[in-house]
Parts: sequence; C-alpha cells; structure tokens
Amino acid sequence: TMRASALRAVPKHIVRPPYAANGIVEPTPNIIFLHKKPEEKEGLRTAGCLARKVLDLACSLAVPGVKPTEIDLKVHEAICAEGAYPAPLNYRGFPKSVCSSVNNAVCHGIPNDTPLESGDIAKFDVSVYTKNGYFGDNCGTVVVGEGDETAVRLAATTKRALDEAIRAIGPGVCLTKVGEVIEDIASSEGFESVKAYCGHGIGKGFHLLPYVQHFRNDTELELHEGMTFTIEPMLTEGKQDTRVSSEDNWTVFTVDGSRAAQYEHMVLVTSDGVEVLTDSPTDPEFS
Repeated sequence: TMRASALRAVPKHIVRPPYAANGIVEPTPNIIFLHKKPEEKEGLRTAGCLARKVLDLACSLAVPGVKPTEIDLKVHEAICAEGAYPAPLNYRGFPKSVCSSVNNAVCHGIPNDTPLESGDIAKFDVSVYTKNGYFGDNCGTVVVGEGDETAVRLAATTKRALDEAIRAIGPGVCLTKVGEVIEDIASSEGFESVKAYCGHGIGKGFHLLPYVQHFRNDTELELHEGMTFTIEPMLTEGKQDTRVSSEDNWTVFTVDGSRAAQYEHMVLVTSDGVEVLTDSPTDPEFS
C-alpha cells in the first residue's frame, strides 16, 4: 500500500469511512440488510444522488487531451466540497479518488497521466461516503471524441443491458434475472459479459451482500423490499477473460486486449419495483 502521505488530502471536518486511516477493510457481514425506514432510504438517496452528480462531472471532463489524473483531482474536490469522502481513496490502499479505466482496462484502473485520445473508451467509477454514513456508487462510459462504430455500439449495449436488467426486477423476482437479461443482450450483439467482477449490496458498508452476477447463474435469491445493491455490467468486444495488472495490482485488463465498457446504477427494491438511486437528477430515465 502507498504511504498515507502520498494520498490526496481530505479536509479535517469530513466524516471518513473506517478504512480511510489504514486501508484495512472489515470482512463482509454475512447478512443482507433491508433499508425500509424513511431515514435509511433518505440516507441512500442522498448518497446515490451525490455519486451521480459527480459521475456526470467526471464524464463531462473526458475530452481529448485531458489526463485522468486531472479528472481525479476535480472529482476529489467536488466530493469534498459536498462534505463527503471519495470512497475509493485508501480503500484497501487504493491511491486515488476515482477509478478510471480506458479501453482494454475493464475496471479498477488508477488514474494516470496518459492524456485521453479521440476514440478511447473511458470508464469512470465514482463512489462517495456521506456524513450520514452511507455509500453511493455508480459508473459510466464515455466514448472520447469520435469513436468507431464498435466502440459506440459496445457502450450503448452495456447501457441497455443495465437498464433492461433494472426493468426486469422487483420484489418476488429472483436475482438471477439480472444475469440472464445482461448475458442475453450482450450475446445478441456479439459481446461477452465479464464474470470475475460483480455488483454488490451497498448501504452503510461499501461492498455488502448480495453479490450480483452479470451472467446466467444458479444463485437463488428472492428479492425483497429494502434490499439495496449495485448492478454494474462490464461488456467486452472480445473474450470476457480478465487479468489483474502485475504492475499496480489494481487495474483489471482483458486478457485478449479487447476493449470494455461498463455502466453501474445503485438500486433499492421497493414494494412494487425498484428505485434507481443514481438516476440523473436533471434528466431521470426511471420514474
């Protein structure tokens, strides 16, 4: 892990998650939390709304010539300005405040100084920890400048897979529906869905149960009102097999070098469907 002194400073008054000081993350509790109280839902909504606002900022900055490190700084400042903590920072020693993964980097990329170029497929994963102790988490893809047809189709298909998976779930539905919908949509366009990384429960912990797989699977879990989790499909234009960088021990790459796209929402199961906690505040897609 990097020395704490190498990490970007967070103003003293900001409430920090337990791992902020030493990078150590507690084991995942073996329980699925249900968020039903008004103050719990409000805490989740605030976190989701902030995460989305800052994701929109990150994506708006992704133009040719801009360095991911510059986007990292802006994201860090924007989250701190809202009185929240950038959740990736020192999570298991992660050195930055946003994940930025370009082209064949699938996820967990560390922002670097390589300027974005026209045609790049850039993924930004923005997550926050609010003063009320809730995490918000979402991810988006930007085809920088002018992208080729496959890049544009890959991003659009990943977004559609996420949106359709969300529309397919609600109380009483089996969680496996998510993987089924995503894999079907990916296959229909000749893409593959990454198997090694999944969505997760979220709330007062960053990564909680249930784990959400983005491919056909046999995990049986009936959804209930109050469950809160992320759905975050990663689709590849080639094979879905991945490897972790031996240089930084974080960045996940496709083995075959093919490019990937990812989108992520955070959802709350309601009495009659789901609420998308990271929907756009200005231009909601789910109502």
